[in-house]
Amino acid sequence: MLFASFTAAEWFLLVQHELLLFAAAFFALGMIDEFALDCTYLWCRITGRIRTPRIDERELDQLEGLAGPAAVFIPTWQEAEVIGSTLTHMLDAWAYAQLTVYIGCYRNDAATIASVIAATRGDPRVRLVVHGKDGPTSKADCLNRLYDALEEDEQRTGGTARLIVLHDAEDMVDPAALPLLDRALWQADFVQLPVLALPQPDSRWIGSHYSDEFAEAHGKALVVRDALGAAIPGAGVGCAIARGSLAQLARASQGKPFAEESLTEDYELGLKIAQAGGKGRFLRVRTAEGRLVATRAFFPALLDQAVRQKTRWMHGIALQGWDRLGWGRQPVDLWMQLRDRRGPLAAILLVIAYVLVCMIAVRLVLEQIGIAQAPPASPLLQALLWLNLTGLMLRFMVRFCCTAREYGWRQGVLAIPRTFVSNIIAIIAGRRAFAAYIGTLRGAPIVWDKTEHRDHPALVQRDGQVA
Repeated sequence: MLFASFTAAEWFLLVQHELLLFAAAFFALGMIDEFALDCTYLWCRITGRIRTPRIDERELDQLEGLAGPAAVFIPTWQEAEVIGSTLTHMLDAWAYAQLTVYIGCYRNDAATIASVIAATRGDPRVRLVVHGKDGPTSKADCLNRLYDALEEDEQRTGGTARLIVLHDAEDMVDPAALPLLDRALWQADFVQLPVLALPQPDSRWIGSHYSDEFAEAHGKALVVRDALGAAIPGAGVGCAIARGSLAQLARASQGKPFAEESLTEDYELGLKIAQAGGKGRFLRVRTAEGRLVATRAFFPALLDQAVRQKTRWMHGIALQGWDRLGWGRQPVDLWMQLRDRRGPLAAILLVIAYVLVCMIAVRLVLEQIGIAQAPPASPLLQALLWLNLTGLMLRFMVRFCCTAREYGWRQGVLAIPRTFVSNIIAIIAGRRAFAAYIGTLRGAPIVWDKTEHRDHPALVQRDGQVA
């Protein structure tokens, strides 16, 4: 046989060629997908389907209040370092008597409970809800406990909340966000505001790579999703749900609107509302001064914490989502779900790409010493490689533009090398997510594998470091 006469070097070259062809073909598909999204964004901008309106905060301040009672849900577990800053800023920024902030704490988390009590200073708008179970259970379980507390209050007072806003313990809310969400829910059942992952001077590569990803995802991808009428997934922070829609989800799931068996219950929330016939919106608005109305937060600054967070996202969205949500019937929903769930495949392709870099280096050495000579690349392979190179340059340009728009040109430049940091984290998280998914298929329980938070944007706002 022909292959039987191959030397080890020739086998090496054959494997390298096949891997290169495989990776180039799938990367090309990814580049075409991204290019289609870029073109859709540009077309919608040109035709006016995508625009970023500006609001005058003075007009919001002149409103007599919210259209109805608003509840904010904040689930916590070991968040004593940041929950105080979050509450202090939120209560000052949202000075509405119709607001009730529900803080979910666990009975075995005395430090967080103490921080909540100290920060609220007896403010009647804060409702501390101590979970009857030892923590951590799951984020969805804590949210469902808060939903029970809301229902208890509604039954006791005879009133009903108009909207529920979700936030995390480390968030810094925008003063204009709550009245904006309140107004937006006249035309929608679910509204998501952008998230700004703030650059971190002490973590320019790991912590700040989130800035680039969210700038592109919430500055382009979700904007296109909204313009095309696709279902809007929840980010878990800065999103508002109409009370009736949440009640509808609760009735369909034995009184628990948040999926306790899911690692990304917030992502599922928006999609389930759409499946039930509700309307979702992604709302991107700036103030008259140019400030983006968004939730600001610091994301994990250490490698192990970033990997844990990305593992949970990939496991819940890409792997569990396939099982739990199925596939959309509309072409645009199917396209967006394919994008959401490509994470594990992308991680595999990235591994192959970095292996190929090493293999090509070895091939060059083999050619220099005369052990083997690689055949010239076929026209198909050459075309795929040129397509990938062009697509990569375009991706760098888009990433630069999205990041620079929110954080300035210096962060835009840093976004290009940070792409490789993002790739490494995705590779590690992909392996862990797949292993965790196999574990859940074998009956392993879902545990709130949360990341630690020590810094809060409100603490550095006075220094002018917050975008």
